[in-house]
Amino acid sequence: MNAKELVAKYGPREAMDYDVVIVGGGPAGLACAIRCKQLAQFEGKEISVVVLEKGSEPGAHILSGAVMDPRAITELFPDWKAMGAPLKQRVANDEVLFLTETGARRTPNWLIPDCLHNGGNYVISLGAVTKWLGEQAEALGVEIFPGFAGAEVLFADDGTVLGVATGNLGVGKDGEPHDGFQLGMELRARYTVFAEGARGHLGKQVIQRHRLDGGRDPQSYAIGVKELWEVPADKARPGLVVHTAGWPMDNDTYGGGFLYHLEGNRVTLGFVTGLDYQNPWLSPFEEMQRWKTHPSVRAHLEGGKRIGYGARAITAGGLLSLPKLVFPGGALVGCDAGTLNAARIKGSHAAIKSGMLCAESICEAVFKHDRRHDELKSYPEAFEKSWLHDELSQARNFKQWFKKGNWVGMLMTGIEHWLLPRLGFKRPPWTIHRTQPDHVRLKPAAECARIDYPKPDGVLTFDRLSSVFISNTNHEENQPAHLTLVDPRVPVGINLARYAGPESRYCPAGVYEFVKNEDGSDRLQINAQNCVHCKTCDIKDPTQNIVWVTPEGGGGPNYAGM
Repeated sequence: MNAKELVAKYGPREAMDYDVVIVGGGPAGLACAIRCKQLAQFEGKEISVVVLEKGSEPGAHILSGAVMDPRAITELFPDWKAMGAPLKQRVANDEVLFLTETGARRTPNWLIPDCLHNGGNYVISLGAVTKWLGEQAEALGVEIFPGFAGAEVLFADDGTVLGVATGNLGVGKDGEPHDGFQLGMELRARYTVFAEGARGHLGKQVIQRHRLDGGRDPQSYAIGVKELWEVPADKARPGLVVHTAGWPMDNDTYGGGFLYHLEGNRVTLGFVTGLDYQNPWLSPFEEMQRWKTHPSVRAHLEGGKRIGYGARAITAGGLLSLPKLVFPGGALVGCDAGTLNAARIKGSHAAIKSGMLCAESICEAVFKHDRRHDELKSYPEAFEKSWLHDELSQARNFKQWFKKGNWVGMLMTGIEHWLLPRLGFKRPPWTIHRTQPDHVRLKPAAECARIDYPKPDGVLTFDRLSSVFISNTNHEENQPAHLTLVDPRVPVGINLARYAGPESRYCPAGVYEFVKNEDGSDRLQINAQNCVHCKTCDIKDPTQNIVWVTPEGGGGPNYAGM
């Protein structure tokens, strides 16, 4: 049924009105909600705030390394320690390793670029921190709707954002309602904040509708594939932070590993691959498995057990790729905008700060001027005056240098983040721009060397399906596929023929699979049930033929301890 037929049969959608609707219950969205309520208390006024979270609870879909700079959360909650925030393990030591296939060279601590020094930071589970932020938000009166996905932007005729609508429930694979069907709900707001994380489904639409990325460098992304391990007590080194460059990446492919020792004999580790890679035979998942076999990584894990897995795209273009943050009726915050600092391999502090700055602008508009549906111009103005802008400006060239090769990238990172600060420069006196989006970088398969990955041993290295299993991923099977094709002929006709079917390799969850029909022809099979919501397909598909849309709320991974 189309929208008109649904309304005719079931009536109009229920609508609820709020001052602020926030799409996404991650650090940015929750910080925005919390700050709105804090400011309302300070002013002695009321402000209604609702957060939509597509996961089963705040934190269920959150995936990050993570080492957290506590600067922003300290601004949000100065007494976070006494409040029991789950920042428990301070960083004790940094190691930066350059790997060859069998060896490793450690960078002396005095030569480590400032962006990779982590003194005063914490090794955390960002999922746990997000869950805690959700609890604080609810205690302040924020309404949180877990299991509800923002599926549609409510645009006025002139493009003003009036709110969002959640998806319909109880729709079968054939697109028809079945028993238990329920229309989605409209959530209308003075201001709507998009905080969906990297490559947000609705944020992407708003950016396109209002051309918010006009005059900016194309956004750049990476995919992080992560595991959580429990290791023997004699292997545990709480607070140790290890970053690696070099093998298994070649000089033309951006990537690197991270390995962090948490409290409780746990190690969180992963590998980040830039989605501007050129060889269609490359598999980010397999590169992560191969990276673990290096002696310098294996040594941390031997005798341990893998207890968690996940993957997520990372918005890594930095300040030069940051879209305009506001539009009539709302704003972008966190990784929906792209505030992550790729040079520091950190985004949670930036997400929290951007959410706070947005909230302060909203409260000024609501409390002092009784405004609605206009542009929150004071938000980008405050951002440009903030320490976050200074930080991102200092790191603005990071990803651009790596486009020129890893050796150039590492050299210029050393110059911009070690040498220049010691010469008195707060930021580089030059700016390097990019012109190509990631998806156009893929070369034809015939022009690239095929990569043959070793079979997993089931002890240190694993296959994708067993990995997805421990991510606790689940979707209601009888629902329309949330991985949609603009043209169903393209996967075989172009992607398979020209690029050897890269979707079967760049997906870290085994969603895309080329299979044979009875007549011997090829077809693309989409195993949407496996999807961990990483958004890599939406980003890397060379023809931009795959469009990720929201499944029913509550579906996807249920990460624990990640």
